[in-house]
Amino acid sequence: QVQLVESGGGLVQAGDSLRLSCAASGRTFTGSAMGWFRQAPGKEREFVATISRSGSVSDYADYVKGRFAISRDNAKNTVYLQMNSLKPDDTAVYYCAARTYGTISIVKGAYDSWGQGTQVTVSS
Repeated sequence: QVQLVESGGGLVQAGDSLRLSCAASGRTFTGSAMGWFRQAPGKEREFVATISRSGSVSDYADYVKGRFAISRDNAKNTVYLQMNSLKPDDTAVYYCAARTYGTISIVKGAYDSWGQGTQVTVSS
């Protein structure tokens, strides 16, 4: 089981950029597809981005395409989410997730490990 810790969240203004990091422990990280999800107050957790084990394949939710980029550094056991042109609607707690020995997925139920989340607040 992969242990995940998110960081990098904070308060920014609309149009700003932010990079989230997810530090993973455990030797299964390199064998796991990774994902980012987010949850705003009172709403369901929703898919943001996912990346394959090698980092060669990724997918994004339509509402972040062209603005967000997911990447990973397997040597550092870390996955990133670069967020550009942030909007107030991006305000949410962002969660990192791992799908052990799995492929990329947009379904939150496909992931078996989750971090505690990091708060991103975008003001107008």
